[in-house]
Amino acid sequence: MAGEIELNRHSPRTKCPAPFLCKTYDLIEEEGNKQNDDHGRRIVSWNEEGKGFVVWSPQDFSQFTLPRYFKHNNFSSFIRQLNTYGFKKIASDRWEFQHQKFQKGGRHLLLDITRKKCEPSIYPAILKASGKDSASDVNENNRLLLEENKNLRKEKSELLMQISQFKALEIKLQDCLSQYMGSHSKFRRVC
Repeated sequence: MAGEIELNRHSPRTKCPAPFLCKTYDLIEEEGNKQNDDHGRRIVSWNEEGKGFVVWSPQDFSQFTLPRYFKHNNFSSFIRQLNTYGFKKIASDRWEFQHQKFQKGGRHLLLDITRKKCEPSIYPAILKASGKDSASDVNENNRLLLEENKNLRKEKSELLMQISQFKALEIKLQDCLSQYMGSHSKFRRVC
């Protein structure tokens, strides 16, 4: 008891897991125990090993589960948050996520999960004064920035071209689909 009092005096704030982690853990525990939604489908559960979890139905997860635990229903935002805490998507055919400290029955491990630190950009370091700003250093920095800008503009142009190609393809596919549906509806009327 005396040791606890001593500990509390030196660390007035008790360390708690991040609210996002607690809510995520709780929703998997509670929703995973339900096993099925009203239509007999699972929405979210621990994976078989209990070392990760699977969102079986992202649409139902967004519509029904997320709003009960968070102030939003955006699945992409949920995934972005998982990424900031170091979760990894471990299956290509389903929404399965894993973190070595996020396990079934391991709520106490949540304390060890921290947000990933932002990786600083290389350019602020380049632009940072090194004590002696010579004209050649400034010119080199400008050259590097202009080169990066040129590369980004080229990449943007290529992406815009791809977007327009995909839009054209989408229109062609919609036309084909509407023709197919039109010919099928005529066929059904004949029968």
